[in-house]
Amino acid sequence: MYVTTERALSTLTNDTDAVVRELRDRAEILDALYRFGLGQDLQDKFLFASAFAPEAELDFRPAAAKWGGRPPVMSGRDTIVDTILAMFTGRVDTTHQVTNPRITINGDTARLTALVEAQHLLAADHAVFALLKNPYDVDLVRDDERWIIRRLRIDNAWYTGDPTAIFGV
Repeated sequence: MYVTTERALSTLTNDTDAVVRELRDRAEILDALYRFGLGQDLQDKFLFASAFAPEAELDFRPAAAKWGGRPPVMSGRDTIVDTILAMFTGRVDTTHQVTNPRITINGDTARLTALVEAQHLLAADHAVFALLKNPYDVDLVRDDERWIIRRLRIDNAWYTGDPTAIFGV
């Protein structure tokens, strides 16, 4: 489920061109998750959508189950983008911080795990909030020179505040 390899790079260190290609791929893979977070934070539909493959799937059920929520799995880039931005725009202010990324690459597919701290505050009353520390499990696919998310599963390590005020149940 999570990337637990004992090395960061899989390329042999004496093959400089291969190392550069792998480092570029790793930067682009991580950038897909950055586009996901910043797209929400800025409520930028184009940036947010650029993180996803057309057939992408987002599964927030493991995280929501921690506070009794039961959201559906979201399927398709347009559904994901429209659903999340409609739920937050003008109602919830967010910030996302990504840390501890681990990546494996297998040709034109990759897997990324990371911890994401997501702060959600009601725009009308920042005293109502939910701060979440979420392990992310992400499958990605190469899209020309960039990488995009094909499947994103979000779990929850802990939270504070009131997630039901932000997400409902």
